[in-house]
Amino acid sequence: MAPSKRRNVSAAKPEEPQKSLSRKEMDEKVERILHERRCANEVFDLLELLQAEKERDVLSAVSACSHLFSSLLQRGELRLGHLPKEEDMLAGSYSAEEKYAMFMRHRYNSYVELLVELLEHEAFVVKESSLCALMNFVSTEAQRPLQAVDWDGHCCFPRDLLKAVVRGLLSEKEDTALLISRFQEFLEKDDVRYYTMGAVSDSVGRVMAQAHGVVLPVYQNNVFTLMSNINMPKKEEELRNFLLDRDANREDWKAAKLKEHKRTFERMWLAFLKHKLPSGLYKKVLVVLHDAILPHMSQPTLMIDFLTAAYDIGGAISLLALNGLFVLIHQHNLDYPDFYKKLYNLLDPSVFHVKYRARFFHLANLFLSSSHLPVYLVAAFAKRLSRLALTAPPAALIMILPFICNLIRRHPACRVLIHRPDVTDEPRDDPFLMEEKDPALCHAMESSLWELQVCTSVSEREGEGLCPLTLCASCPTDLAEALPPRCGAGCHGNQQATGRAGERAKRAAGAVRI
Repeated sequence: MAPSKRRNVSAAKPEEPQKSLSRKEMDEKVERILHERRCANEVFDLLELLQAEKERDVLSAVSACSHLFSSLLQRGELRLGHLPKEEDMLAGSYSAEEKYAMFMRHRYNSYVELLVELLEHEAFVVKESSLCALMNFVSTEAQRPLQAVDWDGHCCFPRDLLKAVVRGLLSEKEDTALLISRFQEFLEKDDVRYYTMGAVSDSVGRVMAQAHGVVLPVYQNNVFTLMSNINMPKKEEELRNFLLDRDANREDWKAAKLKEHKRTFERMWLAFLKHKLPSGLYKKVLVVLHDAILPHMSQPTLMIDFLTAAYDIGGAISLLALNGLFVLIHQHNLDYPDFYKKLYNLLDPSVFHVKYRARFFHLANLFLSSSHLPVYLVAAFAKRLSRLALTAPPAALIMILPFICNLIRRHPACRVLIHRPDVTDEPRDDPFLMEEKDPALCHAMESSLWELQVCTSVSEREGEGLCPLTLCASCPTDLAEALPPRCGAGCHGNQQATGRAGERAKRAAGAVRI
């Protein structure tokens, strides 16, 4: 049951000091309340202790109140259906039995509201105890609902109570990751998972609307942590672990259908991702998007706008967006204009120093594996990587050089970059335009991969053991044999100077910790 807007937790005068009770005294009060209705007002003493200063008193009060109200729920002694206000209850023509049930129902609502507040207590043990008590009531109300559900397809699940729990978990003030990890065990119940996803969507919509576009790092990180702990089922047959009795429900119960789970999961993530995210959180989402989010959406193509916007940002975020784009392009026929042009421009010196460089080269290799790509495009990537190899850290060369070898192996027309028999061996300027952003206009096909020869001479002099020809020899195609001693295109006009610059840059790059 949802918490009431008005809460009474004390029948004593405000100026009276709070009295501490031992655990035994609390248990005795609970037994008197359960067996003697004339002692019903003693419930105020227990509720008041939930706001005690001592952690021990709070924990004892949580335990005592949980036992009290669980027993009342099991015995059916709480008001069912519509609950009148307390002033209306006293003025109305209700029997003593009805007034008692209404009175205890109001106290139950007060207790639930206090438990939600205790989710923000400074002591984790109090938070954990309150969370477990709340979820125990969710389970009990699922079996003995306090009110009928008048909307289609949702049966008698206590949605409002679960929403109150989710509201407490998604704090705007403190990190609740540890408490959310404790909540994860309850998400194993299929109906709890389904209604939790709906509650998260509602919370995000409400809180972010009040923020008016302002980033809320603490809240948004809590939301992401909770959503990341949701493990979606893959088959309809896996949906059989419910709090509610599945056999007693109608066949159209949404929580029992995989299609509805996917739709709710999709709405939850779309509601979250349509708002501006902190940079660090942006990266966390992109890391898990391709394998933890897209496969469980009913319409993965709805993520196109988010992924394309991320891809356009640049830097590490663009690198991470490649995973999701790869899934949409290859599995859902996404048509992305200028995709390869943007991928080409991601190749800059910073790509060798980011945390996700191995993943980037793996995906770039997949995107460039098609034999239908134009030769000029493949040549542009090979040439740009060769130029970057001059100043790349030694550890990066282990990825760059086999990558270039594989490009030439897959696309034999690009072998002119390493051997051009019709060109004289006279020095000339390199026509390649490194600063050109369009691979079609960079003149890569008119150039050669002379940079590999520079890396070879530097490696031999410094004894680094990173000779490109040696690394390429391990590729499926023996590029080492195909490379002539002086890279047959004859582009040596700037080679000597570039070689010296590359040598100095490699010494500096060698000091960079990767």
